[in-house]
Amino acid sequence: MNTGDTAFMLVASAMVMLMTPGLALFYGGMVRSKNILATIMQSFICLGLISIIWVAFGYSLAFGPDINGLIGNLDWVGLNTVSLAAGPYSDAIPHLLFCAFQLMFAIITPALITGAIAERMKFTAFLLFAVLWSILVYLPVCHWVWGGGWLGARGALDFAGGTVIHINSGAAALVATLMLGKRKGWGKESFHPHNLPMTILGTGILWFGWFGFNAGSALSAGTIATLAFFTTQVAAGAAALSWTLAETMLQGKPTTLGAASGAVAGLVAITPAAGFVSPVSAILIGLVAGAICYLAVLAKSRLGYDDALDVVGVHGIGGLWGALATGLFASTAVNPGGADGLFFGNPALLFVQAEGALATIAYSLVVTFLILKGIDLVVGLRVSAEEEQQGLDLSQHSEIGYTY
Repeated sequence: MNTGDTAFMLVASAMVMLMTPGLALFYGGMVRSKNILATIMQSFICLGLISIIWVAFGYSLAFGPDINGLIGNLDWVGLNTVSLAAGPYSDAIPHLLFCAFQLMFAIITPALITGAIAERMKFTAFLLFAVLWSILVYLPVCHWVWGGGWLGARGALDFAGGTVIHINSGAAALVATLMLGKRKGWGKESFHPHNLPMTILGTGILWFGWFGFNAGSALSAGTIATLAFFTTQVAAGAAALSWTLAETMLQGKPTTLGAASGAVAGLVAITPAAGFVSPVSAILIGLVAGAICYLAVLAKSRLGYDDALDVVGVHGIGGLWGALATGLFASTAVNPGGADGLFFGNPALLFVQAEGALATIAYSLVVTFLILKGIDLVVGLRVSAEEEQQGLDLSQHSEIGYTY
């Protein structure tokens, strides 16, 4: 094993862990003040819930020995044989460290979905949803792509989670939004973010953590990690600019929320491609991501669904574009371990990327619907109208975020 790579992956894992509290601040600043703690809590609790599931059986199902390309077996239940020796996914770092790094991905994915259902879901319903969705949706899709499953075998490229995390959570967010319905007063009252400086702080933490997210996915402190680090930066910056420009053209003025949202859209889009494309390609991916994600966010009011914090528009659409863009811009000139995309003479990769994205969307849509339907029958999904009016901080947690 390599001590330098081990140190690098320890830091990268800690950076990805910090992304979930960063996401909590990012989302928390965008809701109304009466819902800030409830929104933060939905992300923060995932740090506990998913950690226990991961140790008990989650890691084994996601990365354990393959069963017919669909799921891992139960050989590693309780982290049996997952030791401090090198593991099957890297001979340079301890197997337990790879397990820890992947745990941080599993934690943030259900937390991403909370932005779509903010300000109206029961906390007990969310707890059940986070557990069931992680087991029935995240773990299988993770195995398909990264754990020796059928999508990885087909040659699909997903460097750090465009399909596994962003497309997957975006599709689930759409289902959850439609099943929960619109917030009380949506379309009639103003729903302005109550604390944009908090959202900007959350964006900065997310951006910082994303270097661990993407560069860490190289699993070593080498050339590919360097490539992923740099492409992450320039794609996010390009998307922040293109979102801001599009917003100015269509609405007359740029906003800080738009710049922050654009940066996140760029980070989402570059995630599957970070270690497979050149910096120039990354800029192009980011420029397109900022514009199309902004247009997707505008479209939600016309389509009539209340995706409270734009999870579908940013993570769903941004992740889909990133997966397809990998099929366009990937190049073995920058990463011999990847593949060439359409623009480098291999149109087949684009079809494989589309196949993986569509399969993930279809699976996530169907299983998420079934999970939410079952939860609704057992405990109900949505708070009462009175509790929603009062705010979820008080009705769900008996707390208030601010004392004036």
